Amino acid sequence: MASSSVKKKAEKTTEKAGEKAAKSSRVAATKKKTVSKKASAKGDKKTTLVVVESPAKAKTIEKYLGKGYVVKASMGHLIDLPKSRLAIEIDNNFQPEYITVRGRAAILKDLEKEAKKASLVLLASDNDREGEAIAWHLYNDFEQKTNAAVRRIVFNEITPVAIKDAVKHPSDIDENKVNAQKARRVLDRLVGYNLSPLLWKKVKNGLSAGRVQSVALRMICQREREVENFIPEEYWTLNAEFSNGKQKIEAQLALYKNKKPDLKNEGDVNKIIEAIKNESFVITDIKETDRTVKPKAPFTTSKLQQAAATRLGFTSKKTMQLAQQLYEGINIGSSRVGLITYMRTDSVRISKTAIEDVRDWLSSNYPSELPESPVEYAVGNKAQDAHEAIRPTYTKYTPDYVKEFLTRDQHRLYTIIWEAFVSSQMKNAKSRTTSIDIKAGDALFRMTAGKIIDKGFYSVIKLLSPKEETGGYIPDVSTGDLLKTEKFVPEQHFTQGPSRYTDASIVKILEEKGIGRPSTYAPIISVLLERYYVNRSNKQLVPTPLGRMINDILVESFPDVINENFTADVETQLDDVEEGKREWPSMMKDFFFPFKERLDSLMATLESVKGSMDEQTGEICELCGKPMLKKLGRFGYFLACSGFPACHNTKSVPLAKCPRPGCNGKIVARKSKGSNKEFYGCTNYPACDFITYFKPTNSLCPKCGQFMVEKYDKKHGSFKSCINPACNYLHTADDDDPGETEL
Repeated sequence: MASSSVKKKAEKTTEKAGEKAAKSSRVAATKKKTVSKKASAKGDKKTTLVVVESPAKAKTIEKYLGKGYVVKASMGHLIDLPKSRLAIEIDNNFQPEYITVRGRAAILKDLEKEAKKASLVLLASDNDREGEAIAWHLYNDFEQKTNAAVRRIVFNEITPVAIKDAVKHPSDIDENKVNAQKARRVLDRLVGYNLSPLLWKKVKNGLSAGRVQSVALRMICQREREVENFIPEEYWTLNAEFSNGKQKIEAQLALYKNKKPDLKNEGDVNKIIEAIKNESFVITDIKETDRTVKPKAPFTTSKLQQAAATRLGFTSKKTMQLAQQLYEGINIGSSRVGLITYMRTDSVRISKTAIEDVRDWLSSNYPSELPESPVEYAVGNKAQDAHEAIRPTYTKYTPDYVKEFLTRDQHRLYTIIWEAFVSSQMKNAKSRTTSIDIKAGDALFRMTAGKIIDKGFYSVIKLLSPKEETGGYIPDVSTGDLLKTEKFVPEQHFTQGPSRYTDASIVKILEEKGIGRPSTYAPIISVLLERYYVNRSNKQLVPTPLGRMINDILVESFPDVINENFTADVETQLDDVEEGKREWPSMMKDFFFPFKERLDSLMATLESVKGSMDEQTGEICELCGKPMLKKLGRFGYFLACSGFPACHNTKSVPLAKCPRPGCNGKIVARKSKGSNKEFYGCTNYPACDFITYFKPTNSLCPKCGQFMVEKYDKKHGSFKSCINPACNYLHTADDDDPGETEL
């Protein structure tokens, strides 16, 4: 009933609110028309204030503009929704209630002070929805409290030419882009501030849920179930080593009785060996196949994050932090240079100026690899195309040239950005694959080797392996040559199950499904980690028990909201708002009332699971003598006294017995103060200084009896290894009977 009355009240006020909004639009339009006159009227004053988002960017731009300009940083949002309450007027067309962000009043006052001294204020926040909202809030504030003319400027790169050009061509605030940000902010507030109380009541105080993060969590939990439910299947391959008296040739069974062999076990392999071992082996065919390899487009945000994760091992958050530093400016000798263009983009478009710059550089350095005309790349249907692709601002600043001015990680990231851009405007590479077919009875063995015959864009981009660079071994043989069989090499394998998501793969799937935007990929992952809904293990994203519980409740309760289609559809609607095709309050109305009705029903009927995950441990509190419980908290499992709140004793959960001889301590999880990196140490520290960075398991080594730890490498994948350095025992996923005992 309450929801119905709210809905009716909102519907009654829609017309009135619409008139109010229209009036506001007319006032804004009037301001736009007069602002240029206002600027020229006050043009006799000398100072122009430029407001950017970060101090590093301010420092770079102030050097470019010189005298007559003061450049200040807003440090992000200064005016926003309060954290302490919903602050959305549901019955007033979902209008947000903005306040000065707590702790930011001094920054705003300082900007107002500088604006009062200026004849013109140029708002130079980032050229995206959040940046436009920052500019809009400052515009409204300065218009009320100062006499300065206030305009908006945007740019894609921080270079003298780009900055000076932007200053010469100021524009007005993009109201549609502001409305899109407002819609996203209000929608996320409606979801988060209504779902979180449900979790507090049913699960645990202090929990929170977000619209996009919850969908990403659902995807990670779904993948985890697939990993757990996967059953490996055995299969075999058969290789053979041949000789022509001078050379050895290794080949793999490719066909048997004109079909791809399906070797399920060792018996299947042995049958083929018995059938062909006495046959004559002859080379029946030698083929050379040439293939053209095209360069890839320069980086978008998601592709940069994927490449940095795969090639450099960077998290998405680290990648964006480093990219921000490169964008805002680095001291190169006596000059401060923004080394790359804006790093939040989903477009592969490149400006004409940048094309001319890179082609000039290539004509001097790699003239034989320069195409006759620029290479063009198709912009995806979902791309906003507001920014160019991520590229170096000047091609002449090669990775070698700037290396001494950058940190190691800055240089590594800049290198892949520079290489991706420059290679994208080079000629195709060409590869040649040679295959040799060796036949014996019903069996056909095949060896293949490939090499690059025309490097093309590979001249710049460092992606070739030594084998690809020089070419694989190709024996000097001819069709009809008879070969002698040296030996058969059967090998057992097991099918590999689905991999857990990593930073690279989760960003890839989010982009493919239209979930989030370039600016949100890294924060999505960070929020899940900070809330302890997900952990990183060997660079893989693994849901915690808390995360799985939250996911189960949200998916069961709101299947129409916590899903990929709804989230992707929201992004499409936000794009429509930004393009002026839809009014944002109607978007809120369509979502909120059915959502609120479902929420109210769940608050009344959903059974609480508070305390259901507490476990008896058998340990006694040393402070009060009551039993200690194993509890699941926001940051993982811990031990807490059952006498709470009278007793506040808490401890880390013991994972294993300390392996040091004579020590009776237990191994517990700890975090380093500086990097917050997790490690495992003895409870008797500092008397015992044993530590390991590998997570202990609940298994004991069958050889020496010490505990096993989790490890990962490319050869074995995930495996368990004995903590004892004198013991070489390890257990991989392929081992049938490890003989381990449980702790």
